[in-house]
Amino acid sequence: MGLAKLNNLYREVILDHSANPHHKQALADATHKITLKNPTCGDVINLAIELKDGKIANIGFTGDGCTISQSSASMMTDAVMGKSKAEALDMAKTFSDMVIGKKHPQSDLDKLQDAAILSSIMSFPARIKCATLSWWALQRALNEAPSDKEES
Repeated sequence: MGLAKLNNLYREVILDHSANPHHKQALADATHKITLKNPTCGDVINLAIELKDGKIANIGFTGDGCTISQSSASMMTDAVMGKSKAEALDMAKTFSDMVIGKKHPQSDLDKLQDAAILSSIMSFPARIKCATLSWWALQRALNEAPSDKEES
């Protein structure tokens, strides 16, 4: 497959996740909630996670943002569903490293599923915060005691 066709495929996946986001829902039984805002562009994510027996039993997000922000949140929720807290935190670290150009083994990138295609976002530094907002929310929510948080 040529590079142009591959880039078009990546764009289609990003646009599909943005137009038809997975897990875009509020969760009544969330054990961890956080709201993060990107003040530079106005993206907002309200992330809710239900941890059960040490694993992500359910996850949902609401909020508004650009195509990159919303598609990244959708991809993130798909990738971490059913994972342990430690696995999800490792994935968030891998994603954050990936979008700034740090190298990881392919096996780590494969765990990110569709989110791995956002590696090219490093070519657009202004969009890195958009892509990482949901992943930062995941890290903060999982690293804090169960509660509601709102941060900028």
